[in-house]
Amino acid sequence: MALIKIKDYNPNYEDSILDGNPLHSYDLYTNSDGNRVGSVQDILVDESGRLRYFVIDTGFWIFGKKVLLPIGLCRIDYTKGRVYASNLTEERVKELPRYDENTTVDYDYEERVRNIYRVPERPYTPSGHNEYSYDHDHDLFGLREEDHGIIKLYEERLIADKNRQKVGEVAVGKTIETQRAEASVPVENERVVVERRTPAHPEKPVSPHETDFNREEVARLEIHEETAHIEKEAFVSEEVSVRKEVDRDVVTAEEKLRREKLDLDVEGRPTVEHKR
Repeated sequence: MALIKIKDYNPNYEDSILDGNPLHSYDLYTNSDGNRVGSVQDILVDESGRLRYFVIDTGFWIFGKKVLLPIGLCRIDYTKGRVYASNLTEERVKELPRYDENTTVDYDYEERVRNIYRVPERPYTPSGHNEYSYDHDHDLFGLREEDHGIIKLYEERLIADKNRQKVGEVAVGKTIETQRAEASVPVENERVVVERRTPAHPEKPVSPHETDFNREEVARLEIHEETAHIEKEAFVSEEVSVRKEVDRDVVTAEEKLRREKLDLDVEGRPTVEHKR
């Protein structure tokens, strides 16, 4: 997409960008010797409204030739209504393609301009329009802070973070311990008791038919005894579950923080306007 004039993009650009000062009143000076070499005629922006070039009229310096000056090579002095250009020489202006009201600033025209301003040690040669990005030519299109009066105010902040580190290790295993135990089992043992006693009437005779002298008469008794049988068997006495639990806490630290504040040293009665 070709670049367009800033008035076509935003008719109120003078109020929003240059504090209401008319653009054509800004004179052009060189950074090297501080000589006035022309004036600003217009600004060209891309489709997103970003400033890309100043259109400068070199006046009597180079026969009234109008050329493009990349915004990154400029330093704007709003109080004096001046634009200071770096790397702008008479030889370079002569090499630049002429610009007029009917010029279409497309990719090919810009490449002719950029190739003249590019530093020889840092060339950039894109293969086509779709590949090109203004970020590749930061020296030409990046606004340098040192050229635009930017002061950074720093402040310290507490940044809370945490590190995870191993503090130990727990191994859960089994060991075997031995102890003596006793088990009691009641047992029974049978014994034979032979008891002899005197009959109630020893003097009374026994009748012949009751008498039986038999040598083979024997009284038999089975004798039993119990023996203890004690053995060991294994049982599950306890179950152990192993897991990790997280205890959460909050660690609070207190530090003294420094912060820079803007200090204005004003002499006389100038008008100072603060904007945020």
